[in-house]
Amino acid sequence: MKKVLLVIVFVAVAVVFIASGCKQKEKSENKYYIAVIPKGTTHVFWKSIHAGAIKAEQELKEAGIDVEVIWKGPLKEDDRESQIRVVEDFVTRGVSGIVLAPLDDVALRMSVKDAVNNGIPVVIIDSGLKSEDYTSFVSTDNYIGGRKGGERLAEILGGKGKVIMLRYQEGSASTMNRERGFLDVLKEKYPAIEVVSSNQYGGATTESAYLASENLLAPLRKPDGGLTIDGIFCPNESTTFGMLRALEDGGLAGKVKYVGFDSSNRLVLAMRKGYIKGLVLQDPINMGYLGVKMMVAHLRGEKVEKRIDTGSAVATPENMDEPKMKNLLEPDFKKWLNE
Repeated sequence: MKKVLLVIVFVAVAVVFIASGCKQKEKSENKYYIAVIPKGTTHVFWKSIHAGAIKAEQELKEAGIDVEVIWKGPLKEDDRESQIRVVEDFVTRGVSGIVLAPLDDVALRMSVKDAVNNGIPVVIIDSGLKSEDYTSFVSTDNYIGGRKGGERLAEILGGKGKVIMLRYQEGSASTMNRERGFLDVLKEKYPAIEVVSSNQYGGATTESAYLASENLLAPLRKPDGGLTIDGIFCPNESTTFGMLRALEDGGLAGKVKYVGFDSSNRLVLAMRKGYIKGLVLQDPINMGYLGVKMMVAHLRGEKVEKRIDTGSAVATPENMDEPKMKNLLEPDFKKWLNE
């Protein structure tokens, strides 16, 4: 019996020793292990974030700073539990720092707090967190981005008409701020524009957004096949694409003024065809790049800003071929990801 107990104790000590050794490896004084955790991994936006993180990694290595970016996140942008598990896994591994795009501004608070309590600093990117337990917040000013979307739609409507907005999903701080910005600017500056619907959600995938768009548009059809509304706004890539598909399938593309948010090859093509009249664009490569750069600067004892705005711009059919706008519409993420 004593021998059995001794074996159990030996195994337990060995496991702790090995785990401790792994953790020490991740926390090496000569190398920074930076976990970058997106909301999802399928949309072009997140691939661009990844590209920016790799760009920063390569640049830092060229400057003689040994950095390894570890990219991992949930497949879909509504899988809160999966993202929480990813954060917890990196805390257990003892990475040097975490760069996180929280898919829920409340659900990730405890995970971030746990990381900080374990000596792992966190930089938040893209979407806010209802907490102050972070080193820096690197993001678009999403409220201003939403206002820009409202301004663009009002411009092409001549300041009057009926419009709808398809929301993204509850808990996503970035898109909630865009939606609020859009509604606020219409209320403040364009009293002749009536918002017919603004309480429907597209969900985390293009497929769910497509189904929600069809359901939203169905009661707005006129007997002649047209629509009883004049304009549409969507606050992110998946809702913008889902609504585009619904408009195309319903024979309505180009027959209603449509403004979206973010970019992809299909959305760029739709703008070129005149189906989309405006896309509010972020700079996701720069966001991923600055997220990693700020984390490493902090780890090296440098002071970093608490809030960094990466900016936004509005692409239109008229300016989409200008060099600056083209770079935002079609970010060269493949260059950094070797795709």
